[in-house]
Amino acid sequence: MYLQISELCEMIEESFRLGKYPLTQDSEKQKSQLVKVINRSSSEDMTGNNIIIETRINDFFVMNNYVSEITHLPGIIELDTLDSFKMLSRRIDRVKSDSNIIKMIRTSHSSL
Repeated sequence: MYLQISELCEMIEESFRLGKYPLTQDSEKQKSQLVKVINRSSSEDMTGNNIIIETRINDFFVMNNYVSEITHLPGIIELDTLDSFKMLSRRIDRVKSDSNIIKMIRTSHSSL
């Protein structure tokens, strides 16, 4: 029996929720409860021609494509998902920071 893509996605999501990945920032640890790992491929077959995995935190997402010939494909997908999660986490933090700066500027201009 072969591992299906959606099963791998569920295992990776569960690993995030259980804290099995090395997350250093508190904001990453909080977002790990929100991450979704979704199979966007047209099938469940790990030997398919175009495997598409989406890593999502709320409205932010990254999609990665794979071919089945990659050695140790499940491990590569897991590593890419972790990298995508960390990138999304940083981007979300930056957007929140930029939003707070804009609010502070608006507040300071309105008080003049």
